[in-house]
Amino acid sequence: MAIVPGGLTLREGISLLEEVYSAGNMVSMDLVEVNPRLGNELQVQRTTNAAKQLIINAFGYKVCI
Repeated sequence: MAIVPGGLTLREGISLLEEVYSAGNMVSMDLVEVNPRLGNELQVQRTTNAAKQLIINAFGYKVCI
């Protein structure tokens, strides 16, 4: 998982999705730039775990990181 200067942290993304879920306004979601073919094994694992956490939070589940 590459950190983008000025981008959201994982915790910020999770908080944002929790708020959107709570508002009940989400009708669709597009998760982009998750490519398990890029990076070493640890980077791939971190990226896919982050993506899973974001998706889970979009459906209203709480995940502690």
